[in-house]
Amino acid sequence: MFAMSWSDQAEFKSLVFKKRLVTTALTLSMSVGYFGFILLLAYNKACLAQKVGDHVTLGIPMGLGVIVLAWLVTGVYVWWANEVYDKEANKMKINWANDMYDQAAVAMKIRKGA
Repeated sequence: MFAMSWSDQAEFKSLVFKKRLVTTALTLSMSVGYFGFILLLAYNKACLAQKVGDHVTLGIPMGLGVIVLAWLVTGVYVWWANEVYDKEANKMKINWANDMYDQAAVAMKIRKGA
């Protein structure tokens, strides 16, 4: 008769799982890009020192690539949070509020003896 807590509801658990999945994937992609660049810098400087132009070495565009990757990862997360996560969370809030209203109405009827 009384509502379950948020953490007991299947749709809430599903949303938490989706959020963990997305954040884990984005964190791993950023970590691989960043630490890959750092490890390459630490253990294979000659690779990054190769010239790709008259005055530019390979390390410069790769470093900029890490920065662009960070922007992309952030953009993907913001898009996902706004388009998927927030919409599902708001839908759950509305459903929860409606359930609570219905339960309050039932409780009032019980108190009145109806």
